[in-house]
Amino acid sequence: MKDPYEVLGISPNATDDEVKAAYRAAARKYHPDNYADNPLSELAQEKMQEINEAYDAIVRQRKAGYGGTRFGDIRMMIQNRRFVEAEELLDGIPASQRGAEWHYLKGQVLYQKGWLEEANRHFYQAAQMEPGNAEYRAAANRTAAARQGNYTAGGQSGGGCSACDICSALLCADCCCECMGGDLIRCC
Repeated sequence: MKDPYEVLGISPNATDDEVKAAYRAAARKYHPDNYADNPLSELAQEKMQEINEAYDAIVRQRKAGYGGTRFGDIRMMIQNRRFVEAEELLDGIPASQRGAEWHYLKGQVLYQKGWLEEANRHFYQAAQMEPGNAEYRAAANRTAAARQGNYTAGGQSGGGCSACDICSALLCADCCCECMGGDLIRCC
């Protein structure tokens, strides 16, 4: 079978509405009723079948993950630390096509950027949409722990020590040194 987008005369980046409009226009043009008692009626029937198959293929692809392998490609980009490209592809997917996998991958990009709050929101949404998916649940749990200071953005144990903890320790050390008649810089 030919490329379904080529059959309908549209780009793979076409919106769902553009796909429908192209399908309807082609169906009007090649509908067999328009060629009744015409030597081209058999050709019109074949063309109409090709148009129907192309439209059905596009709809199936988009329901399976917007382009079939697109989410697989985005996963590979994230794995290869190509976060900007992955996010651009994710943002290009229409809101009506954003399912659990989309939210999970968006969360992965945001998590790697260190945006834990937004990442957690997307991981949680993915886990809500597919409660049986252990990968989504684990990601939501990991970001929840990271937001509480138990993990760093890279997923390693942080022991609960943050920049604020370090700053507080330095202030305490400075106060102790001053109480002993010194200065933190001279004491160390």
